[in-house]
Amino acid sequence: MKGVIFIIMACILWALDTLIRYPLLWSGTSAESIVFVEHLFLTLIFVYALYHSRAKFLGLRLKGVFYFFVIGGLGSAIGTLAFTKAFAIINPSLVILLQKLQPLVAITFAYFFLKERMKKEFFIWSIPCLIGGALISYGDISKGLAGSELSISALFQEGALFGYALTLLAVVSWGASTVFGKKLSLQGFSEIEIMAGRFATGFICLLPVALTLETKTLPHGELWGKIFAMVVISGLLGMYFYYNGLKRISARLCALAEMFFPFCAVAINWIVLGKELTMIQLLGGALLLLGSTVIQIKHY
Repeated sequence: MKGVIFIIMACILWALDTLIRYPLLWSGTSAESIVFVEHLFLTLIFVYALYHSRAKFLGLRLKGVFYFFVIGGLGSAIGTLAFTKAFAIINPSLVILLQKLQPLVAITFAYFFLKERMKKEFFIWSIPCLIGGALISYGDISKGLAGSELSISALFQEGALFGYALTLLAVVSWGASTVFGKKLSLQGFSEIEIMAGRFATGFICLLPVALTLETKTLPHGELWGKIFAMVVISGLLGMYFYYNGLKRISARLCALAEMFFPFCAVAINWIVLGKELTMIQLLGGALLLLGSTVIQIKHY
């Protein structure tokens, strides 16, 4: 029971992240600025871990460098940036629900890169996941299809399709990060070392982005404190409770407990931010959550 409570506490902290992340975008702070400052804080927090394990990092072979690039440059930098930008374009509750497509990506990547066997349940339960994802996004994308002239550029100009594309980019990035993070774990890197390398690599990959930032889009005054609070709440404390919970319970039970996150986040967004969902989107979210959870239970 203690392990389940830890996972639920982590889910609550991750859900509370939206109460800071979304208003930050409203304030005029760009997604690029938010994600860059997040990685700046996280790299500074883990600087001792980087120094302590410097021999390991300096002795990395080319494959190891590539693995850190995937989890840091792709999973942490690009994934988080795409996730945050999607918040500014479509309903954040839809972004959170579509994030549950991640197990499909992770299991597919694990099949190719870790040679893990795919079970038949994966193909069966991926169908309701895909149907759920389609129902979630259909209402917004259909507006772009309603015009007399159909073109990809016109759909992207509508905004919604671009928001969903960014969400799926984040899903693929995080799914790949899970698989290559496991590869680093198999090479003897601890969780702290993987997190330290992840955030540092992400920070390095975001430096070119930082050079293009406009002064007016940078955080100012109390906004720096809000980003730091977001880092502590969802990054440090959230992951601390998650890993402590995972040590105490099975992965199957953890998958069930993690279902609390999207429900909690959607409820918070609905009540506090006024981001309502239609019945079709709620049905799609339920199908996606059901299929995603069963896939995780069957595979782990």
